[in-house]
Amino acid sequence: MTTPQQPPAPPQNAPQVPPQAPAAAPAPAPAYAQQAPQTHQPQQPQHAQPSQQPGYWPGQAPSAGYVSHIPIRKATLTDALAAEWTKIRSVRSTMWTLGVMVLLIVGIGFLTAAVVAGAGDGELNNSSPLSLGFFGVLLGIICVVTLGVLTISSEYGTGMIRTTLTACPSRGRVLAAKAVVFFLLAFVITLVCTGLIAMVDSALLSDRTTFQPDADVWLRATLGVSLYVATLGLLGLAVGTLLRHSAGSITVMLGVILLPMVLSLFMMGEALSDVRKALIEYSIPMQLSAFYATGADRLADGPTGWDPLWIMLGVAAVALAGAYASLARRDA
Repeated sequence: MTTPQQPPAPPQNAPQVPPQAPAAAPAPAPAYAQQAPQTHQPQQPQHAQPSQQPGYWPGQAPSAGYVSHIPIRKATLTDALAAEWTKIRSVRSTMWTLGVMVLLIVGIGFLTAAVVAGAGDGELNNSSPLSLGFFGVLLGIICVVTLGVLTISSEYGTGMIRTTLTACPSRGRVLAAKAVVFFLLAFVITLVCTGLIAMVDSALLSDRTTFQPDADVWLRATLGVSLYVATLGLLGLAVGTLLRHSAGSITVMLGVILLPMVLSLFMMGEALSDVRKALIEYSIPMQLSAFYATGADRLADGPTGWDPLWIMLGVAAVALAGAYASLARRDA
């Protein structure tokens, strides 16, 4: 009879392993830590973000200067001329002053010719019919001189001259641009007005005189007068630059135009006869009348023909040179 086999006893030296509990399921992650599943997206090119630091423009790196896409070039006289033209045509004083000047030259010239033409059978004593335009131009020069002064003195009054000199530090260029723009504007407007009045006077008064104006008379009564008036306006621009005050500069220019003729009226003594004669002959009204004088109308002494223009050009050149020296030396 056989006995059942007993399981073999474990070895004496085997390590005793405690029984392990079954693995617990992982705890769910908190809601704030859960992330949405990421999907693959194509990588976009990274653009440089503008600097947000104070003192920098968008597109400017803190360590480098701002790079503009506008081409940089040196300012020229053409730029200054464009700026001065924009300023002189955009202010109301220019339109009012030139409008009054046109009204005076054209209105008085036409009115004078109409009155003389309707005065019966009277003649002009063998004088040029173009000479009747003198009265309107004599009053019109006050408007031109006023505009010449205001071209620069108004900027000193408003403080705009600082902005002008900041945009264009070359003060000679600023003065040259103002002079060129003003001279061309005054010359063109005066030439149109004097040419129109010359044609009207010649048409209305051709049968009142036996004198027929030639080419030289026409040029002096239109082109010469226009150049003289515009140059006289340049003298007002120079005085405005020197004095930097609108009212004071206009007063000085009115004195230059009217004072010599007024002073000559009070010099009645024999000792002052030469001074009185010089004041009359070289006064602005007499120089202006020299452009209209013909033959017997011309003075024996004093400037005749185109001489008043050369005199005024010399005076204006000296005044503009002094104005440039003053503008370059003094602060705005």
